[in-house]
Amino acid sequence: MRSDGRIKGLRAVSALAALALMVGGCASIKDHRGYLIDPALTGSVQPGIDNRTSVERALGQPTFKSEFGKQIWYYVSIDTRQRPFKRPQAKTQNVLMVSFDDKGNVASVERRGMEKVVSLNPDAHKTPTLGRTRSFFEDLFGNIGSVGAIPGQGGQGGGPAGSGPNGS
Repeated sequence: MRSDGRIKGLRAVSALAALALMVGGCASIKDHRGYLIDPALTGSVQPGIDNRTSVERALGQPTFKSEFGKQIWYYVSIDTRQRPFKRPQAKTQNVLMVSFDDKGNVASVERRGMEKVVSLNPDAHKTPTLGRTRSFFEDLFGNIGSVGAIPGQGGQGGGPAGSGPNGS
């Protein structure tokens, strides 16, 4: 009789452990990507006072730099959350944009958030292409008769023996 009680107790414990593992697997995953923003350091960059060297010493290398036009350094920070079986979604985003004049001095400092984030939802259908639409069977059997055919004769053969593309 005692062994039955122990077996029931072990079953209950194993069921609770399995339940705890399943519930733990359903937790959201939080992640940080990009630059770690320190408000004290980003607040110390001031237009007219700092230059490229002082900004790089205070904030480090930017996430990316503008390639064309006005010289702008971007420091990008994104916090994401991913729910089970879903794609990660941005919850907060901070972008620090430091613009420089022609002499390399800081011209302006701007901060942006989630207002510039665009959510794209691609169409799950096939991409339309130019050309003929073929069925499954045309794709499967469409090359029968055209392999080894003489160019320009459309897969009909008709040429003399021994005049194929490989001399056969």
